[in-house]
Amino acid sequence: MLTTLYIGFLGLIFSSFLVYLCEKSTNEKYSTFADALWWGVITLSTVGYGDKTPETWPGKMIAAFCALLGISFFALPAGILGSGFALKVQQHQRQKHLIRRRVPAARLIQCMWRHYAATPESCSMATWRVYLATINSPK
Repeated sequence: MLTTLYIGFLGLIFSSFLVYLCEKSTNEKYSTFADALWWGVITLSTVGYGDKTPETWPGKMIAAFCALLGISFFALPAGILGSGFALKVQQHQRQKHLIRRRVPAARLIQCMWRHYAATPESCSMATWRVYLATINSPK
């Protein structure tokens, strides 16, 4: 992720500089490198205000490449992060649901076992029946 941002930042600086070189003599909107940098940020972020557009063919080619670079290095990782966060939230919701269901399920199992152990027909050795007779142990 950090590598993607680093490459995207280098692409921003490089493409802004190339557009500045191509457009500074013919387009008055690109009088400084800061204007070209503004154009690069808007193009790479895929916002596209349209206030600064290249007029020369080399500038337009760089703009097209810069737009594709912006999609691949900035827009796609944002979508990947968004879907990752959505999966994390979904996993957290499932975990909360399981925790809420665990205690009632354990109580149900305990109650059913106690009911089974307390019935006179139960064959279980672990019963809750009260024994009325005592067992004599050998001496």
